[in-house]
Amino acid sequence: MTTDHGGSAVSDARTPAQIEADIVRRRDQLAETLDEIGVRVHPKTIVGDAKAKVAETVDRTAGRAYVVVHRTLSDVRAGFVSDDGAPRLERVVPVALVVVSVVGLLALSTRKRRV
Repeated sequence: MTTDHGGSAVSDARTPAQIEADIVRRRDQLAETLDEIGVRVHPKTIVGDAKAKVAETVDRTAGRAYVVVHRTLSDVRAGFVSDDGAPRLERVVPVALVVVSVVGLLALSTRKRRV
């Protein structure tokens, strides 16, 4: 007894019908394999896979950015609001004065340009 290339045991005395059946089976396996390869290398499949990878990367990056922004905003909020939720006026008032001053300077510089 010997083994064929597929690893199955074969008797030395096979009939022509057995040989033909084996050839048909291998041809079907080869056709299936070629079909799978054709699907994998088809441009639409390659583009679809690339799009999926890009979408996954964007989602992951956006998720990380969201976490960073949320953490930063929470830290800033904690600096301007006490634990009981009341604003910390010693920090809010100076920042508000700076913002109003900058907006006022921008308004004045814009008005001077128009005149």
